[in-house]
Amino acid sequence: MSVNLKKSVSEIAKDRQIIIEKLVKFSLTDMLLFWSANEDLAKHQQKLWLPVLNWAKQDLETKYKTTKTLDVPEQDSHAGEKLKLFLQSLSDKELTGFYFAALNMRSVLLAAALVKGKITAQQAYEASCLEELWQAEKWGNDEAADCRRKSLLEELKEIETFVK
Repeated sequence: MSVNLKKSVSEIAKDRQIIIEKLVKFSLTDMLLFWSANEDLAKHQQKLWLPVLNWAKQDLETKYKTTKTLDVPEQDSHAGEKLKLFLQSLSDKELTGFYFAALNMRSVLLAAALVKGKITAQQAYEASCLEELWQAEKWGNDEAADCRRKSLLEELKEIETFVK
């Protein structure tokens, strides 16, 4: 991983509240909120993304609105408040892992599930790269994209080990 997680804990702890506020704001554009209009891809999204959304609804006590358009769905302010409480409950170590997982996957919901052990690094990887993997299956692989995804999987495994 290009980031030293152990070293980053003190930096995250120092700016904890600012980082939490940024993550709450980032959650409004979480990739799991944007579903495909393509029926085949949407079936894959339902299989990989819906369990995470359902977990967030139950454990985070919040329901995120999804869309099949590019318009950002307007979320209930309750969702942000509950996410903020969740993030505040994390240790500095967990928040550090969460922060890097969320940025790398473009999803605070996947990061939350990973940090809390509800999904594995492999599952987080598959969910975060779902569209790319689906496209590669349909039209063939791209070497640069394959390399980037391999690096992402390694980073997520490192984060998973780090927060345990």
